[in-house]
Amino acid sequence: MHPMLKPALRRAWRGRNTVQFGVTPAHAVTLGPMDIATGSFLELLDGTRGLPLLREEARALDLSDRHVDILVSRLTEAGLLDDPDAGGPEADALRRRAETLDRQRPDAAALSVVHPAPGSGLRRLAARRAMRVQVRGAGRVGAAIAALLSGSGVGQVEVLDGGRTEPWDVAPGGLPAASVGERRDTAARQLVRRSAVGGPPRAGGQDPSPAGGGAALSLVVMAPRDGLSVYAPDPGTAAPWITSGTPHLYAGVIEATGVVGPLVLPGGTGCAGCLALRRAEADPQWPRMLAQWRSGRRSHGVQACDLGLATAVAGLAAAHALSFLDGELPASTGARWEAAMPLLDWRSDRLDPHLDCDCGAAGHTEGELTSAAGAPQDTMAG
Repeated sequence: MHPMLKPALRRAWRGRNTVQFGVTPAHAVTLGPMDIATGSFLELLDGTRGLPLLREEARALDLSDRHVDILVSRLTEAGLLDDPDAGGPEADALRRRAETLDRQRPDAAALSVVHPAPGSGLRRLAARRAMRVQVRGAGRVGAAIAALLSGSGVGQVEVLDGGRTEPWDVAPGGLPAASVGERRDTAARQLVRRSAVGGPPRAGGQDPSPAGGGAALSLVVMAPRDGLSVYAPDPGTAAPWITSGTPHLYAGVIEATGVVGPLVLPGGTGCAGCLALRRAEADPQWPRMLAQWRSGRRSHGVQACDLGLATAVAGLAAAHALSFLDGELPASTGARWEAAMPLLDWRSDRLDPHLDCDCGAAGHTEGELTSAAGAPQDTMAG
């Protein structure tokens, strides 16, 4: 082991004998009592020295071997230490891809803060290359989500949509102006290739990682250009994912409201069918109105989709998707987040499973849910 204080956590003295690692309450840790010699020793924890050399240099500071061992143990238990050589063979393979790792150093640093065990952040980053995500929709929201996932290291990102790119589909971080007139799916695939970390995928959309060759879907993201399909999703569309146990996340904009969620874990959380049943119970006229809205007879012109709101939705949805792929259950699990202009105050609404829904999720609790992403799990020492 070559102990290294996690560089992403800023360090400051809280008074004369306590050190705080990290700035924000979500990740800050304090450690004490800490004397001046021990504070000086912290500067040696930069990943270039193994424990024998650290003990040797600590003696010059009048620190005993036992003191060093106890300190390293405490720092490890607190999730403050990383190891530049840890993470297993997948992490080693990523380290050998210098250009890829350089692009993803900020992502690796963030993951090292979230996942305390040494090497676990880089291991999760490497694991993304073996994952396959399908994004349904290549409008302002869907195209940006696909680009973000590809740029975050997801090995295979597929985008499904029909028609041709319209001028109003163009967005920074999404489809470029040069794609107007092209098939949307073709333009989206090109966007995914340009955004990919470590070079574009091979011809046919297959990545040289294990994600290629017909790997099972890790996640489906429903981000259709018609925001109604996210605000009031059709249970029939999701039925194959419920049957196959495929996790799926909804994201989109309708009128001037952004929606992220729910993330549906089939058999464990509320689904589109549960949402439809609960809305019909709360408002008996809802099914009648929904049928009229879906008919499209009263639709005119281009649908509203504020660029700033669409970008915010895409960013939040991509972050929730990545959290799930990394083995966590983000706040959109069994819930949906909404923000309406002009206040843009994000609010969440739980979606409990409905007893009459065929999905079979009723009776489960969130504590019983397990991630289907396949990311490695860690346990913190101590």
